Amino acid sequence: MFVAASTSCFPDIPLPDVIEVLSDLEFTCVEIVLDDKGIQMPPARILEDFDECLRIVRDTHRLDICSYNVKIDAEGEPFYDRFTKICDLAKATKVVSLTIPSGEHGTPFNQEVEHLQRLVEIAESRGVRIGLKSQMGCLSEDPDTVKNLCDYVPGVGLTLDPSHYLCSNNRNKNYEKLLKYVYHVQLRDSKKDQLQVRVGQGEIEYGRLITQLQSVGYDLALSVDMTPMEGMDMRQELRKLRLLLDSLL
Repeated sequence: MFVAASTSCFPDIPLPDVIEVLSDLEFTCVEIVLDDKGIQMPPARILEDFDECLRIVRDTHRLDICSYNVKIDAEGEPFYDRFTKICDLAKATKVVSLTIPSGEHGTPFNQEVEHLQRLVEIAESRGVRIGLKSQMGCLSEDPDTVKNLCDYVPGVGLTLDPSHYLCSNNRNKNYEKLLKYVYHVQLRDSKKDQLQVRVGQGEIEYGRLITQLQSVGYDLALSVDMTPMEGMDMRQELRKLRLLLDSLL
């Protein structure tokens, strides 16, 4: 395993500047957010100007790209058009892992299965695989539903964010059964009643999680994925969590 950081840690800074900051903090790997509501690399822009977007993401100051975190603000065919172009971008940059959100609570299970089957067909044809982000308010909040989706749709895995299981109403459900489906991991520190706290003030057991992941042969990224908070020095928090994770590997 290795430690990475997400560009979501600095959502208001242009992508080239975020890459430079992460490089200065001695990260060697980056997870790039592709968010239609963000400024860094919106999927709609990738569709409209693929060559320029490819040039930008290739200029990573020698940081390897471990994953793309995909947030598409579209429905129907425009969604699939943008997703297809993102998969082309992943193939061109030799990235094999995409994170996508699952459907919101209330989405019919069969509808979600059909949607994921279409995404897998697009992704696998380009050598890319997709992981559902464990996320409160979505179908992936429930470990049982995640397992069913992964079993029903071969090729779908999980982007494990343990904070969302710690803080959700499903916190008493064991998510260890999902470890074999993990394609990617996103980390911060959290309490049961607070999704993000300063590093060291929460309840995430990083050492135990790493041991569990090792037991199923996971050897990919542990991506620091934090949200800016008032009064918090993001650079300091990133440095602390990087050093902590490095010490446990």
